[in-house]
Amino acid sequence: MRLLIVSATIKEIEPLHRLISGEEFSASEKDVCIFFNHEISWLITGVGGIATGVVLSAHLTVHRYDLVINLGIAGAFNRALAIGTVVQVREERFGDLGVEEADGSFLDLFSAGLAKLDEEPFANGVINAPHVGGRLPSVRAISVNKVHGNEKSIQHITEKYQPEIESMEGASFFYCCRFHRHLFIEIRAISNYVEKRNRDQWNIPLAISNLALVTKEFLEQLGR
Repeated sequence: MRLLIVSATIKEIEPLHRLISGEEFSASEKDVCIFFNHEISWLITGVGGIATGVVLSAHLTVHRYDLVINLGIAGAFNRALAIGTVVQVREERFGDLGVEEADGSFLDLFSAGLAKLDEEPFANGVINAPHVGGRLPSVRAISVNKVHGNEKSIQHITEKYQPEIESMEGASFFYCCRFHRHLFIEIRAISNYVEKRNRDQWNIPLAISNLALVTKEFLEQLGR
C-alpha cells in the first residue's frame, strides 16, 4: 500500500520514523521508506487547522495514496483514558468555529445558520471517519484553535458536544481527506487531561513513545 503519514510536528512522528526506517527524519518529500510492503511517505504540516488544511490539500492535489494517516498527541476530556493511551478517532467536529453572542454563549456553524448539518462532509454536524480496521479505542473528538484551560469553558464544551479528546488539527485533516476522496485514519496518544492548565501533569514523552509503538503494530497488521 502507498501510505502518507501526516503530523503537525516532527517531534510527534520522529520516534516512529526511527522505528520503521532506522534513520533520522529528513522532513523531505524524498523521505520514503518501505515497511511491511508499504511505501510510506511523510508530511509535516505545522500546528493548527489552517496549516494542516493548506499543506495537506496542496499535497493531495498532486499525490494519491491508499491510506492517509494523521498522527499526533491530544488532550482527553474522558478520564477513563489514561495518559499514554493511544486512540482512533471515529468522528471530528470543529469545536470553536462559529459565533459568540452578546451574553457569551457560543453558536456553532449549524446553530448560526452558516452551514447545514448534513451538507458534505458533515453528517449531523460531525465528520465521520471511514472504517479501515484497527483495534484501538474509538473516540469522539473536537478540534480547536485555542486548547481549553479554563474550567468554565471546559464545562460548556463538554455539555455541548460530549467530546472525549481534543486536538488542533483533526477536523481539518478529516475535512481535507473527505474533499480529496482519500481513505484516512486519525490516531492520537493522550498526553494530558483537559483541565485547568497544569503542564506538570502532562506526559508528552510517554504519549509520543506509545504512539510510535502502537502505530508500528497497526502498520504491521495492515501489511499482513
